[in-house]
Amino acid sequence: MKQYRKIKKVYAEAFKIQYNEQDAINGRTLVQPHGDRYLVQNPPTMPLSTAELDRIYALPYERTYHPVYEKYGGIPAINEVEFSITSHRGCYGGCSFCALNFHQGRVIQKRSQASILNEAKKLTWTQGFKGYIHDVGGPTANFRNVACKKQVKNGVCKDKQCLHPEPCKNLIVDHSEYLELLRKLRALPDVKKVFIRSGIRYDYLMLDKNDDFFTELCEHHVSGQLKVAPEHVVDRVLEKMGKPKRQLYDRFVKKFYDINKKINKEQYLVPYLISSHPGSDLNAAVELAEYLKQQGYMPEQVQDFYPTPGTLSTCMFYTGYDARNMKKVYVAKTPKEKAMQRALLQYRKKENYHLVIEALKEANREDLIGFGPNCLVKPLRGKQYGNVPAREKQPVKAAKEEVQEEKKNQILEKTGNPQSKHIGKIVTKIENKVERQLIQMLNQNRVT
Repeated sequence: MKQYRKIKKVYAEAFKIQYNEQDAINGRTLVQPHGDRYLVQNPPTMPLSTAELDRIYALPYERTYHPVYEKYGGIPAINEVEFSITSHRGCYGGCSFCALNFHQGRVIQKRSQASILNEAKKLTWTQGFKGYIHDVGGPTANFRNVACKKQVKNGVCKDKQCLHPEPCKNLIVDHSEYLELLRKLRALPDVKKVFIRSGIRYDYLMLDKNDDFFTELCEHHVSGQLKVAPEHVVDRVLEKMGKPKRQLYDRFVKKFYDINKKINKEQYLVPYLISSHPGSDLNAAVELAEYLKQQGYMPEQVQDFYPTPGTLSTCMFYTGYDARNMKKVYVAKTPKEKAMQRALLQYRKKENYHLVIEALKEANREDLIGFGPNCLVKPLRGKQYGNVPAREKQPVKAAKEEVQEEKKNQILEKTGNPQSKHIGKIVTKIENKVERQLIQMLNQNRVT
């Protein structure tokens, strides 16, 4: 077993070497013996220039799937990308679970505004176009330029990220060119709306002291919901993910809703979340569930961590080590624990009830089982957890509260938005008919 652990540690060390050599300027050729042969990895090619990228996107693409798929009913996914525009390649965000470092690199390669505007004009001539450009972005929409001038001449830093754990002092924070592009696209004839759906890096956005982009983003480029990727809210997990701390996300959320209130718009944030990422134990999953409870938000979809090639997170999952510093990392590997962590993020779903109860008991958080305002789930009938007894007093009131909670859950399932102005009206209204039914149920001893 000791030898097995040593092999995994060496694997993590090898991954770090490979990860650090993924740059066209300062990357070195790697040679690894394998049996009676050698495996050779050459450095990446130089990033494409703007002129080269423009020529590629000027080619006469069909912009749809091959006709052979017509007999199968087509490819539904084309609806999401048919009227979208790729503005650049590359990403310096440095998320641990992302493989972009290997296949696009950390240096941004952007198209010219003229190239993007020409493609937008072609979209307006395309059959089925109704005036809406669904997206203008790339791996991260608001990364339109290189992170710093040093990258152009010397390449990317090997042992340092641009944004994590703290933003680099050399990072260029500027949305003005991207904002200029979006304004030009909005002004095109036959274009009604230009949306941004490929994701906004909110920590980079919050670094910008000029709020013009943030304001116009909310005013013109959000289709009711803006997708962002906090991924988690527990700092020790976020550190393993390469993501900013929760405090910054909370500031972003507040600013987003403040801006929307100022421009008189009711729009919402849709956070992407990952369960059972390396570093996340049951206690971290419970903390995230508590956060969702406080926010009144229930995610419709949750991404359970799945190891994929070329990512730091997958190296952590396999080896149990963080290749950046060789410290040990907790990893949830059993299907049972991964299922429990995922269920906690969707604790309101009936099919997750028993898994949530089991997870809370295992995490010694039975205080979250009960009827209190902070509880995640109600106890099983006749059961008692900690100091929280099953329903004993005022059964009519308790039953009415249960109906209210159920109504709230139904609204959240339909809207996904705790801030919706319609929720309060519906939840607080319990019709006399429902109350009569509850009393009748009590008389029949169906409510204990």
